[in-house]
Amino acid sequence: MKDTRVDIYSGLQNVKIKPYEHHVKYYETDQMGIVHHSNYIRWMEEARMDLMEQMGYSYKMMEEAEIVSPVISVKCEYKSMVRFSDTVIVEAKIAFYNGVKLTIHYRMTDKETGELRTLAVSEHCFLNRSGKPISLKRSYPEIDTKFFEMMDEEE
Repeated sequence: MKDTRVDIYSGLQNVKIKPYEHHVKYYETDQMGIVHHSNYIRWMEEARMDLMEQMGYSYKMMEEAEIVSPVISVKCEYKSMVRFSDTVIVEAKIAFYNGVKLTIHYRMTDKETGELRTLAVSEHCFLNRSGKPISLKRSYPEIDTKFFEMMDEEE
């Protein structure tokens, strides 16, 4: 089986991240068979969770450490339509990280044709269970290191 991993973080400990794949379900479409715009945000969240698992520190592990990371902003640019039964490749890259905030860039393409479907960005912060902002750099240096190592220096 061919290795589909791409080295999008060259120079950072030779980390290989496998892009997230999503096969479009019928319920994600509207009456015209086109994916409803709200579903792209869900795919971004799925890709973010997958990225964190591949980093070796899942969102579940963060929650067990009593850290939450809510979305503070999201932006999507829809370039071409996605339809029922298409498979979308979602490449997620950490574009910015400073211990308090995290920005992830997403590039969604059609698996079969490679056509660009969507460009997107999500911004997140880190809070404790009480809802107070925290610095991972200060409070959780092991997590801070993982995010910092995964930051894409080309962004």
